[in-house]
Amino acid sequence: MGRKPLFLLYMKKLLTLLCSTILLHSYAQRASDNWDLRHCIEHAIQFNISIQQADVQARIAALQAKQARYNVYPSVSGSTSTGVRFGRSIDPTTNTFSTSQFLYQNFGINGGVQLYNNGRLKYSKEYAEFNAKAALADVEKAKSDISFNVATYYLQVLAAKEQIAIADVQIAQTQNQFDITKKRVDAGVLPELNLSEVESQLATDSSNYYTAKGNYEQNLLALRALLNLNTDVLFGIETPLVDQIPIESFTELQPELVYQMALANQPLQKANEFRIKASQKNLLVSKALMYPTITLGGNLSTNFSNSFKTTSGVSFLGYSPVTGAEPIITLNNVNYYVQSPIYKLTQTTRGFGQLWDGWSNQLNNNFGQNVGLSVSIPIFSNGQGRIGYQQSKLNLKSAELQKTQSDQTLHQNIYTAYTNAITALQKFNAGKKTVESSQKAYDFGSKRYEAGLLSSLDLITLQNNLLRSKVQQLSNQYDYVFKMKLLEFYKGKGLKL
Repeated sequence: MGRKPLFLLYMKKLLTLLCSTILLHSYAQRASDNWDLRHCIEHAIQFNISIQQADVQARIAALQAKQARYNVYPSVSGSTSTGVRFGRSIDPTTNTFSTSQFLYQNFGINGGVQLYNNGRLKYSKEYAEFNAKAALADVEKAKSDISFNVATYYLQVLAAKEQIAIADVQIAQTQNQFDITKKRVDAGVLPELNLSEVESQLATDSSNYYTAKGNYEQNLLALRALLNLNTDVLFGIETPLVDQIPIESFTELQPELVYQMALANQPLQKANEFRIKASQKNLLVSKALMYPTITLGGNLSTNFSNSFKTTSGVSFLGYSPVTGAEPIITLNNVNYYVQSPIYKLTQTTRGFGQLWDGWSNQLNNNFGQNVGLSVSIPIFSNGQGRIGYQQSKLNLKSAELQKTQSDQTLHQNIYTAYTNAITALQKFNAGKKTVESSQKAYDFGSKRYEAGLLSSLDLITLQNNLLRSKVQQLSNQYDYVFKMKLLEFYKGKGLKL
């Protein structure tokens, strides 16, 4: 009978050691998969779909800007056509009507450049370039937003992880109380009720531990989803020492100073500035559409047709007969007449195969050039030009109002963040005193409980007060760090722990 408890004690220690070894091995495997905040943000920026969509839009805007730059240069195009014509049509080589079937081929080169358009092409180029810059700023804004969200979830995971550690310590303390109470109950010093109360508290502490662990897993899943990670990928986060996280002083984070720096650094404000400039250029484009356009153009052209005849031979057939013709002259009663010689021409059509005698000669003989100026004057276009100009004015006004609203929102957010940071600091300092007082009360209570001067229920109450103060203080500390980091984020310092 005396050896059985000793055997069970050894088995208990052996199982504890085995479980600890397994846990340490598991932790060692996962330690290499723990990510810090910088790694999380970099991964999110690389794989987040919202950022990828913004990047695609920026590339499209860059192509449009490139096209607008090319539109300033002259345009040249070439053309050719080959085919067979039937029925009545105009022969391109003789410019006469023909009813016979023939082959044709045309070549042409056209070119043109706008000499005057009241700066429309120039302003269109600048409009597209500012839009491209605004699209790049949108990409930076998407990166900034996702970085902010990742940092938010990262701090929530850290807070949940620390709550697990606090709950684990609470279980250890309660377990120690349970062991002491059990010994005293077995010795008859305390009633069974005290042991039941401590045992109930131990169950409550265990429940709190699993609740904290569940919260940690939920926050970790939310962070995993934000990083676009599959659930089968091992993932954990590194726990920096919250006391060692660098934080700027309130002197360097004055709200008006932060606001002025945010106006120059925040991507949304940059995008608004570019869109206002783009709207200003688009207004000039709309105005230019109401002015004449002068274009210099020219073209080179030639053609071939196998209906073009060529003379391949001449045959003399004699003279035309005299029938009813008046004599030209009479000498010695002899009439003399003028007879016309008769010739026969042999003609053939020229084909593509007759390179030098047919096709090439026609192309050379039919080669034509022209150059000229064209003027397009908008006289009446159903009010499209003037209405478009007025609409561009309203678009510019809308962009300016959007910038004003964004700046006001930014101003309000910064002052709110500054006020919240001060409040968080005050709560953090007050929480320190609360934890110190709760710790002293619990230490005194433990000594009185061991001396039999305090009931187990009162000790449990002191222990719960200590636990709540530690959890609240941890929340206060992370809240304070996050509020200060938010001010640094607005200042343009980025997010780092």
